[in-house]
Amino acid sequence: MNTVLVVLVVAVLALIAVAVWFAVRRSRSTPAATPEAPADPLASHEGVTDVRTLRAGDMVDYKGALYFVRGSLRLTEGGYSWSEHFLDDARGARCWISVEEDPDLEVMLWHESDTRTEPSGDEIEVSGVRYRLEERGSARYRSEGTTSLAEQGTVEYVDYAAEGERALGFERFDGGPWESGTGEAVVLSALRVYPAGSSRS
Repeated sequence: MNTVLVVLVVAVLALIAVAVWFAVRRSRSTPAATPEAPADPLASHEGVTDVRTLRAGDMVDYKGALYFVRGSLRLTEGGYSWSEHFLDDARGARCWISVEEDPDLEVMLWHESDTRTEPSGDEIEVSGVRYRLEERGSARYRSEGTTSLAEQGTVEYVDYAAEGERALGFERFDGGPWESGTGEAVVLSALRVYPAGSSRS
């Protein structure tokens, strides 16, 4: 009886020893995974200058200030279309870029205005600047990324212009309150787009 017990114990110990040997051998042959080193997301390309390619996730460098495109609106009115791109500069200031071809490429950088003025009449004065009515209308929009708007809807707009390529714009989305912003023409040579996750050119 004792002999059988001794044989069983030896057999169990042998099996354990073999299992441990295989486990040690496997751990030595499999190298430990090393974390991927941080990489420069802009190292693979130098960016592009065609602002018409802007979309959510892209980065914009304008006059040394960096912005991330959080979302975009694609607007259409009849056979005419243009885009607005909402930017985040990490300081909490709301700004956006509008891009349209009419027929020349026109790019404006807009900042939210604190004026409570609503669009009225052919002229409006804001902060000592006199703006003259340029155009008004309504369009359909399609939302991409983060815009705080529905996926699609309608927008009414009223645009005013002033000397020095400055603008005052009003928009009312889906019948909501009027929002206003002041804009200035973008110097295209001072703007560069870094596409997200691709090397578009």
